[in-house]
Amino acid sequence: MNVNDMVLKLLSEENDYISGETAANTIGVSRNAVWKAVKALEAEGHTIESLHSKGYRLAPDSIRLNEHLIASRLNTVRLGRHLVVLEEVDSTNDYAKKLAPTGAVHGTAVVADRQTAGKGRVGRSFESPGGKGLYVSIIVRPDFKISDAGLITSMAACAVANAIEAVCPAEVGIKWVNDLYIGSKKVCGILTEATLNLEARELDHAVIGIGVNVLSAKAEFGADLSSRATSIEDETGERISRNVLCAEILNKLEEYMTNMKSRVFLDEYRRREILTGNMITTRVGDKEITGKAVGIDDNAGLVINTGQGTITLHSGEAQLSRIKKD
Repeated sequence: MNVNDMVLKLLSEENDYISGETAANTIGVSRNAVWKAVKALEAEGHTIESLHSKGYRLAPDSIRLNEHLIASRLNTVRLGRHLVVLEEVDSTNDYAKKLAPTGAVHGTAVVADRQTAGKGRVGRSFESPGGKGLYVSIIVRPDFKISDAGLITSMAACAVANAIEAVCPAEVGIKWVNDLYIGSKKVCGILTEATLNLEARELDHAVIGIGVNVLSAKAEFGADLSSRATSIEDETGERISRNVLCAEILNKLEEYMTNMKSRVFLDEYRRREILTGNMITTRVGDKEITGKAVGIDDNAGLVINTGQGTITLHSGEAQLSRIKKD
């Protein structure tokens, strides 16, 4: 670890100012070396506040993604304990899917500042401008049966909703199955891609991909996307740290995953879910279905009353579900 990294790690572990002298003594370098490291870190995009009588501290809203800044806020046992932080990648999910067969450990997290080919469900793209969002994919190797695989996305949705609410004043809803909303607009999408062991009828591993619009990206989204999508900053006025949010997502995800098989999270999922009670339209294959969403079943399926009977949609079946406009 070079001096720049050591100074950044030290600042990330402190909530208050730390003097140049204390930093130098802790790291074992000169005060001038600390000063040079601070200037280099600022040039990289980190926001470091300095006061003549107190020293340096990392600004609470410093937005540059960094492994040390994420790791310093983790309270997990395994999730995020191996971090890969990238400036740019085509897709964090694709990157993680390539790592998984090479022996990447349970909880390995791939984090990127920007995606050039972000992925949504059923082949849709996910807009991922640099410096604005949090794009993270986590490799998990739980002892789940194949029948439990469909619960992963809905469990993750509850975990991410809780993480967002933990770091800013927001009320987060879930649109079945994988979209998080603040108000009437989408703020996050979740894509889970699983690899199954058919012989053992178990889940070999899964990659949970999470994309959160954190800072205002109206200019990047354009008028059409801005009418449907939003960011945490635009809805709450809070300019939160993506590092803090990333750590909190990993913390909450491990907590929720521990109890996933018990399905206790489904009560929260039902409370947050925003389609229930509304007339909706959805597509299954090439068929459009219209009906009233009446609830979430014990396998996180969406139950719809079509007027001719009740059907249940499961994750991966429906291409698009939205509230029906009169």
